[in-house]
Amino acid sequence: MSIEVREIVRRFGATAALEGVSLHVARGEFVALLGPSGSGKTTLLRILAGLEGSDVGSVRIEGEDMTGVPARERRIGVVFQHYALFRHMTVLDNVAFGLRVRKRRPSAAEIARRVRELLALVQIPELERRYPEQISGGQRQRVALARALAIEPRLLLLDEPFGALDALVRKDVRRWVRGLHDRLGISTILVTHDQEEAMEMADRVAVMERGRIVQCDTAEALLREPATPFVAGFLGEATRLDCHVRGGVAHFDPLPLPPLRVTLPDGPAQAFLRPGDIAVHAGPGPCTVRALRDAAEERARLVVEFGGVLLDATMAGGQPVQRGASCRMALRGGILFGADGRRADAEPVVRVLAG
Repeated sequence: MSIEVREIVRRFGATAALEGVSLHVARGEFVALLGPSGSGKTTLLRILAGLEGSDVGSVRIEGEDMTGVPARERRIGVVFQHYALFRHMTVLDNVAFGLRVRKRRPSAAEIARRVRELLALVQIPELERRYPEQISGGQRQRVALARALAIEPRLLLLDEPFGALDALVRKDVRRWVRGLHDRLGISTILVTHDQEEAMEMADRVAVMERGRIVQCDTAEALLREPATPFVAGFLGEATRLDCHVRGGVAHFDPLPLPPLRVTLPDGPAQAFLRPGDIAVHAGPGPCTVRALRDAAEERARLVVEFGGVLLDATMAGGQPVQRGASCRMALRGGILFGADGRRADAEPVVRVLAG
């Protein structure tokens, strides 16, 4: 089921929630809408679902214009962050709700058969007689998903569906949801502010900023070739540093970092350094280890302080290091944006250690 969003505009008074948003989702594709709070993600999802209208633009599903089509007739399944389950209904009745309110309601026997089939699909058939408060958060999430699938949707919308789960359960459930998507082949749109979640689950990620989609691509492409400084800073745990380009070399004065060679015009620029761009070496030096992450891994992650700035970095050579220890640092590269918005990859002028 293909979805085409064309130049959607939605305003609330003087505030533009969406400003000329366009997006194509192919049949069976999984797309994530990723952005900070207030970027327009949920507003776009509500317009797709028919829960809200747009001021300008259109939504087409399989070429059919959805303007004026009420939500209940769009055959779109929605799973909300807090699941919106009916507390006074059993799991079975919650899942059956969408079928029972249809204009052409199936028979009671057909509804029961369909619901039990879905509960088996989401791996909770034993819970059909329980109430929402009697099951765990992860189980409630599966009930909400089964209810969304009960209407045999053409499109599945997931609005921050894992936010109420603890970290361990959230990781397991999102992998299970992606596996279910692959089995069913339903076009799916996920709204999230969690970049790890978006990049792990989605075929493509649409990054939103202030009511616009600023870039839509695979996770790998977004990290490798960010279109704007916002995308570069929002993804990949990058450290942003101001610098100045002179003669094709970026200098970080007054921070005593090694310079980087870059093809940008002279003038101010912004550098985005990801952990893999910064290599830390054990031994006496001007840097101080402030935090350790993934210390048992071959390339341990750590946070170092250098010149009053905290930098996310990786340990070079597998050498042991302790919190509070001094160390040295080298730059392997980075992504820079000039004052005109032009992007360029940077590389070390010489491979020397800071300090």
